[in-house]
Amino acid sequence: MSSSSSASLSGASARSRVARRLLPFLFLLYVANYLDRTNIAYAALGMKSDLGLSDSVFGTASGIFFVGYFALQIPAALLVERWSARWLLSLTLICWGILTTLTCFVHSPLQLYGARFLLGAAEAGFFPGVIVYLSHWFITEDRAKATAWFMSAIPIGFIVGGPIAGSILPVDWLGMAGWRWLFLLEGTPAIILGTIAMFVLPDRPGEAPWLSQHERDWLTTRIADERRAKAHAERLTVWQALRHPAVLVLTTGLFFTYTAGYAFYFWFPTMLQRLTGWTDVHRIAWIGTIPFVAGLIGMLLIGWSSDRTHERRWHFAVPQLTAAAALLAWFVLPKSNALLVVVFTLLGFGTVAYLPSFWALPSELLTSSAAAAAIGFINCTASIGGLVGPKIIGELSQRTGSFNSGFIFMIGCWIIACFFVLLCPREPATS
Repeated sequence: MSSSSSASLSGASARSRVARRLLPFLFLLYVANYLDRTNIAYAALGMKSDLGLSDSVFGTASGIFFVGYFALQIPAALLVERWSARWLLSLTLICWGILTTLTCFVHSPLQLYGARFLLGAAEAGFFPGVIVYLSHWFITEDRAKATAWFMSAIPIGFIVGGPIAGSILPVDWLGMAGWRWLFLLEGTPAIILGTIAMFVLPDRPGEAPWLSQHERDWLTTRIADERRAKAHAERLTVWQALRHPAVLVLTTGLFFTYTAGYAFYFWFPTMLQRLTGWTDVHRIAWIGTIPFVAGLIGMLLIGWSSDRTHERRWHFAVPQLTAAAALLAWFVLPKSNALLVVVFTLLGFGTVAYLPSFWALPSELLTSSAAAAAIGFINCTASIGGLVGPKIIGELSQRTGSFNSGFIFMIGCWIIACFFVLLCPREPATS
């Protein structure tokens, strides 16, 4: 067999083995992440009355998570690049799991604010850390698919989180309301998974005992060659990367996407309850899985199509415009519960399907430490939208007694997001 054929076989087996060994576990970690980040959306169906939370206060409690989240993302992304993904991700999981369980003991809005702020700080390093980690293991043509499989945990988190919440919320064990048990029980898996991560996540291909020497050599060489092919981007310092127009444009676009997306994530169960008049928590929880099934399917198809065509920007924009058009239909068509479910299903598609194509962009425009810092900067700065969106929806709902103004606000955010990301340059950044 020729050396080129041997290298080709080593490459194919290495790519397949890495995907099988890393993606399922990273997927589980992200499911735990989203369960703990967004379980307040379903907990609100019980906690708002118990703690006396207005819509405005609940919007603040949902969004204040992102104040703590904002602070630590760039340092975390750089630590994965320069230190150890295994240790950073493990410690992050254990810390946020403990904080989630402790949220069950809050008794006032101020205590809830504090718990959510600390949870955001604890989770800050996870997402940018994994995105950088994937760039250490997956070649360029596989990266959007890998990101899609990893980020499919977002809709899966909502799909499994709804029925779990619907089962736990009605209970009253040991004198504790169901929403308190929801936080206690859903924080535990993160602690367990964080402990396991210390032993199963190698930092780089050269440290993976489950790869053959040929596979390790091929993967290490191929990823190094890809980075050298964009070596001119290496002349950018971290500070230059953060100021580069492409990074600023992507950050602005993602900010508006997150603003509308997190407004939907945190308010969706309450919107569904109020607009349908349903009082059965089980029904709300199960119907609430439908939009995120659509989001999961859309994410996998968009990720596959984005890699096949090597196009990222329109693969970001189409889901956003779909969500905006769905909300416009709510104002135009005769209102019914069936229409509402269809509209929310398209919103679930729009708020999830864009993710793999978007997060393939920074690593294509920058490399190494510059890309790591840019990923942390884009995500942490844009995540401020997670504070802005839920807060504005809560304020508008409290002032108007309706979600219509909030829907118009969300439509505007998605359209603006598309405008900015479509402006992003197509060539790697140079100094």
